[in-house]
Amino acid sequence: MNRLFGAKSSAPKPTLNSAIANVDSRIESIDVKLAKLTAELSTYQQRLSRMRDGPGKSAVKQKAIKVLQQRKMYESQKDQLTQQSWNMEQAGMMQDNLKNTMATVDAMKTTQKELKKQYGKVDINKIERMQDEMADLMEMGNDIQESISRSYDVPEDVDEAELDAELEALGEEVDLGAEGMGEGEMPGFLTESAGPPQFIDEAPEQNKTKEAAT
Repeated sequence: MNRLFGAKSSAPKPTLNSAIANVDSRIESIDVKLAKLTAELSTYQQRLSRMRDGPGKSAVKQKAIKVLQQRKMYESQKDQLTQQSWNMEQAGMMQDNLKNTMATVDAMKTTQKELKKQYGKVDINKIERMQDEMADLMEMGNDIQESISRSYDVPEDVDEAELDAELEALGEEVDLGAEGMGEGEMPGFLTESAGPPQFIDEAPEQNKTKEAAT
């Protein structure tokens, strides 16, 4: 049986990336051949431009035609291989996008499970009670601040007429004091004969020096 159908191959199957690399290498080899054929055609073109019509020029034309046919054949192969490579690259991009999508879905599932666990531990009723208690504490704090900041024996309202009368009375007292003292007269507490104030325990240093000299 093995002779008829052959044994099952144990070699690893080619991956998409390896297939793309293989096609790209074939395209590179075709590019080398195309460059050689293009250079050969350029040589024939230069020779034909210098030759006169005749059998020799016809022979060169035939060679140039064969080279041109070969170049077209390689160009066709290159186009096919380029399309194959592009198709495989698109398939690879779709495969990568699918992997990324699956990874995103798995991450979302895991996050959803964790959120359910966390939200299951939260008691909304406890949160509402805590909010109510915080509101009560804030109101109590405001009441305490208002109580300790209350002023004592200070009238809340001031009568402007009463204020004007008080200021006028103060002005009259200042005028009377100035008349009794006279112009240019110093207050008694500023004169030398007045002596030191009664609340001073010791005499000034100057008086102590005079007493020591006598």
